[in-house]
Amino acid sequence: MAEKIDDIDLSEEGDGKSKKMIIIIAVVVLALAGAGGWFFLAGGGDEAAEGEAAKEVIQVKQTPIYATVDKAFVVNFADQSNNEVRYLQIKLKVMARDQAVIDAFTLNTPAIQHELLILFFDQKYDALNTQEGKSALKEQSLSTINKVLKAEQTEGELEAVYFTSLIMQ
Repeated sequence: MAEKIDDIDLSEEGDGKSKKMIIIIAVVVLALAGAGGWFFLAGGGDEAAEGEAAKEVIQVKQTPIYATVDKAFVVNFADQSNNEVRYLQIKLKVMARDQAVIDAFTLNTPAIQHELLILFFDQKYDALNTQEGKSALKEQSLSTINKVLKAEQTEGELEAVYFTSLIMQ
């Protein structure tokens, strides 16, 4: 009977070691599962934040606001073509996405008209007679207007200038 008791005692000690080992393994597995879950959720949060930021960037683009220069610009060319008197008439509109920029444009219209008249006067008839020349003049007009607005400490700038009429004679 003593041997049986010893056997029972030994088997009880073996069961205790097995239980401890199972508990340790379970704790390690739960810790790893918890850490993996935390990393997964933290990574998912970043992706969700990036998705929201992308949506915000798309939503930031506002509707365009247009302003018209009421009077047409009429200038004669500084360098005449074939010694003939040539004239340029341009009507234009501008576009921005911020009302403050359009208000600054309207407020500074006299200074803008002055700068544009100088720009238009310096053009050459033969150069403007091409599509590239007209596109370049449009870009120069936008740059000139934005320089005036920047000099007046306007935040933002115009996005585009549109020639609604361009007549060369």
